[in-house]
Amino acid sequence: DVFASSESILSGPSARLDSLTFPGPILGEDVSQAPPPVTVPRAERPLRFIYSYFGVFGDPLIDSKSDPFPDGLLEKLSAQGVTGVWMHVVLRQLAPGGPDFPEFGAGHEKRLANLSRLVERAERYGINIYLYMNEPRAQPKAFFANRPGMAGLDLGDRYLMCTSHPRVRQWISDSLTHVFREVPNLGGVFTITASENPTNCSYAAGHADCPQCRDRTQREILLEVNRTIAEGVHRGSPDARVIVWDWGWRGHGIAPDIVAGLPKSVWFMSVSEWALLINRGGIEQKVGEYSISAVGPGPRAKTHWRAAKDAGLKTVAKVQLNCTWEMASVPYLPVLDLVARHCSNLAREDVDGMMMSWSLGGYPSPNLQVSQRFHDDRQANIDDVLDAIANERYGVDAAPHARSAWTAFSGAFEEYPYNGEVVYLAPQLYGPSNLLYGKPTGYHASMVGFPYDHLDGWRGGYPAEVFAGQFEKVAEGWQAGLEAMQRVVDHTGDERRATAAGDLRVARAIQLHFASVAQQARFVMARDALAADDLDDDTRAGLRDELLAIAAAEIETAVALYPIAKADSRIGYEASNHYFYVPQDLVEKVVNCEYLREELGASSE
Repeated sequence: DVFASSESILSGPSARLDSLTFPGPILGEDVSQAPPPVTVPRAERPLRFIYSYFGVFGDPLIDSKSDPFPDGLLEKLSAQGVTGVWMHVVLRQLAPGGPDFPEFGAGHEKRLANLSRLVERAERYGINIYLYMNEPRAQPKAFFANRPGMAGLDLGDRYLMCTSHPRVRQWISDSLTHVFREVPNLGGVFTITASENPTNCSYAAGHADCPQCRDRTQREILLEVNRTIAEGVHRGSPDARVIVWDWGWRGHGIAPDIVAGLPKSVWFMSVSEWALLINRGGIEQKVGEYSISAVGPGPRAKTHWRAAKDAGLKTVAKVQLNCTWEMASVPYLPVLDLVARHCSNLAREDVDGMMMSWSLGGYPSPNLQVSQRFHDDRQANIDDVLDAIANERYGVDAAPHARSAWTAFSGAFEEYPYNGEVVYLAPQLYGPSNLLYGKPTGYHASMVGFPYDHLDGWRGGYPAEVFAGQFEKVAEGWQAGLEAMQRVVDHTGDERRATAAGDLRVARAIQLHFASVAQQARFVMARDALAADDLDDDTRAGLRDELLAIAAAEIETAVALYPIAKADSRIGYEASNHYFYVPQDLVEKVVNCEYLREELGASSE
């Protein structure tokens, strides 16, 4: 298990790839040292929280051996200005259900004891723990047999627990009070009250179908749920933070009236880049979330933050600083110019806090250092910040080359064909490990799952040619950055060489992923064109040659990625999915491509 300890992610064997040399461990810092003394009281720490790179989904608090927050990770995050980490929980597992819901709460004592230990250890590093509140969860229909009026929307096999019923709200409030009294040093919670996951009856604006909610507005329901959560938390711990996220409100539309009605005790959060307009390859798109390539903030967040400030609320920007579903198979994207521009913009917006990742992107990286600098000095100059980080990370001789690399990577990434379907369905997360198929599979790509050969799903609103061409632009631009990054390694002294080598390794893996997406798209395009019945011999031969060349290129890409993935346990890994691929999958890809080449060669004889 490469994640048996925090050190395993912060060190790794050496490797060599063609002319790119990677000596020594990824990061050589000592992670066993004692944490510095905590001097800032819990309630006064700035709000800068992130998900754990070691996060565990499911029921992480039931197993006392499960550790989503290794000491080495907490120490490094704290050093980069992180003051909080968050985790998924289910409320009915954390507190007794009382007389109304005696089924709830089995094992809650053990979970809270484990949570207390995590909170105590994080506290030693000046880090608060926040709980994700996506409540209440739907229940089987039999659950409501003797609970008249508590059944909300009908989901087929389940009903929602209707929050218009006072006893449902009382359970939410009392449960949170119990949790925060039993674990008094918890940092707080953040809420999503209109997610894809069925919770309250307005979660998808479907409350008109609920007998209890049909005469109410989404605004009334959302405000009531968030007020109930805030009351419960603050009754248990008055200093804990309740962060209300506008995700999904009015179908991700504009809702300043909801913002204005929130309790004065909460912080208000919005996705920074939402609703940005971009043009990639001549195709206009509107950004949703999970974008580093599009620099925020966007109009939705600005509108909602303004309404929150007018209502006397503190504001929070939800961003992705390390990586996004645009590319999540690496610990971070070295596009520091883009990160610095975004953080500088947020500093000028005077937001009060920052959620720095969803369930991906929790690695301690130089991107987090950029954010820390703009938090500490809201008037900081972008070039000064990046120069300082380059000097500290690589030394004065290598720093100019690092700046050149970061600028090249950032410019290339701005060509990324962003679209919601692209980031969820295209093969950038699997890169060269995704197999080629000589005949259409008919399978549909799944959300951040297996892409198969579903090009029409991958490309979102982009024509196939534009989609492939944009990934080619990203890969080609990234290659120029790799050349500069190699110069960083060459000019870095021995004490920093391991860090530079690890950063080069990550950057090289990213370029191979982007190049592979373009190659896979070209393969599907040529394969499908070859299936036409009315082709002349020359056209058919040309398409077959193109397929042979792409298969050969994919072999080269998989072979190039193999030693990187072998040397660096971070490659191919992301916290919520764990490994998209392992080195052996790259071996399979080579076998796959060799087989296809034999098939194509045999049919051309």
